[in-house]
Amino acid sequence: MAIWKEQTPAKKEPAPMSPDPIRTDARSDLPSSAYDLPRSKPADREPKESLIAAEITIEGKIEGAGHVRIAGRFKGDVHVQGNLTIETGAKLTGGVRANTVIIGGELEGNVDGATRVELLESGVLNGDLKAGSLTVAAGSRMRGQVEFGWDEKGAHKSGAKVESGAAL
Repeated sequence: MAIWKEQTPAKKEPAPMSPDPIRTDARSDLPSSAYDLPRSKPADREPKESLIAAEITIEGKIEGAGHVRIAGRFKGDVHVQGNLTIETGAKLTGGVRANTVIIGGELEGNVDGATRVELLESGVLNGDLKAGSLTVAAGSRMRGQVEFGWDEKGAHKSGAKVESGAAL
């Protein structure tokens, strides 16, 4: 018979995990970002499209990478490394720099340095245009000077054309 009773260690049940666990192995002298695992970025990500919806009016400036679609009214310059689409019934008042510009509504301003411009049947352009190529649909309207098919130095670009059913 033993003088003391041998005790068996009590079983510990795992503690429930909270949504924001506290790190016990973390060093307090490092910022919390040092513990985060690196996040992988998907390769060849398609640029996002921003939308100014119908019945909305905005005044300002749009700059950046990605596509922009205007269905409402915007007053200001749009300079994007992507495509700009002006929907039927929409109006943009300001200068435009974009890769591709599709005009189904009204643009009151100049288009400068676009690779491709499409003036749809319902499209109206009041301003000057400089682009690599221009496609004009029958019924569209334009007032201004047009230069297309020329590079920066004034040399002719091959493949530039106008397809038109409307008088320029």
